[in-house]
Amino acid sequence: MTAFITILPLVLVLWHLINAGTKALNLAFFTQTPKPVGEPGGGLANAIVGSFMIVAMASLFGVPVGILGAAFLSEYAPPKLRNIVRFTSDTLNGVPSIVWGILAYALIVVTMGRFSAIAGAVALAFIMIPLVMRTTEEMLNTVPSTYREAGLALGIPKWKTTLFITLPLVKNGIVTGVLLAVARVFGETAPLLFTAFGNQFWNFNPTQPTAALPLQIFAYAISPYEDWHRQAWAGALLLLMFVLSVNVTIKIVTKQAFTEK
Repeated sequence: MTAFITILPLVLVLWHLINAGTKALNLAFFTQTPKPVGEPGGGLANAIVGSFMIVAMASLFGVPVGILGAAFLSEYAPPKLRNIVRFTSDTLNGVPSIVWGILAYALIVVTMGRFSAIAGAVALAFIMIPLVMRTTEEMLNTVPSTYREAGLALGIPKWKTTLFITLPLVKNGIVTGVLLAVARVFGETAPLLFTAFGNQFWNFNPTQPTAALPLQIFAYAISPYEDWHRQAWAGALLLLMFVLSVNVTIKIVTKQAFTEK
C-alpha cells in the first residue's frame, strides 16, 4: 500500500504528460522551426537539434576532465588531497544549476560579448564534471591492486597501466557515469537562460545564440497561446522519453558489467 501511494503521483504526472503531449506530436513538430508569435503550427526541430549539439559539446568538455580527474585521484593523489577533492566534488554536485549558469555567463558570455552554444556547453560541463569524476573514481577503486602490480612488474609505466589496463577494466561503469551525467544536464533550463539564450531559427554556429528544448519549453509554457502550450507539453514528453531511454541504456550496461564479472 505504501509503495502504491509513493508511485501514484508519478503515475498521474506521467499520464497527464502523455495525454497532453501526444496532441502536438506530429511530423511538423520534428521538422519545422517555431512559427511567428500568435501563428499556430510549426515545431521545435531547431531546439531539438540545438539541445543535442549543446550536450555533445558539454560532453566533449566535461567527460575527459572528469575521467582524467578520477584517474588522478584514484591512482596518483595523496590521501589528504584525495579527501579534499572528494568532499569538494560532492559539494559541487549539490550546487544549484543556476549558479553554474551565472558562472559561465561571467566567464564566457561577458568575455565573448554575446550568448552562445559554447557558453551553454561550458555551463553544462561544469555540472557533468563532478558527477563523472566521482562515478569513475568509485569504479576505479573496485579494480584489484593485483592488476596494477602485474603491469608494473612487467615494466609498464604507471600512466600506461592506468590508461590501458585499469580504465578499460571499468569501461562499463564509466559509460554508466557518463550517461547519468548526460541525462542530468539534458533537461537543464536555468544555466541555458544565462548562456545559450535561445533562438527561433536554425543555428549551427556554436558562437551564436542557440535554441534548446528546455528553453523552448519554458518560453512556450509562459506564453498566452494555447497552441504553444500544447507544444510545450509535447517537448516535455520528448525530454521524458529521452531520459527514460538513457536510464534503460544504463540498466543494460550495468547488467552487462555484472554478467562479465
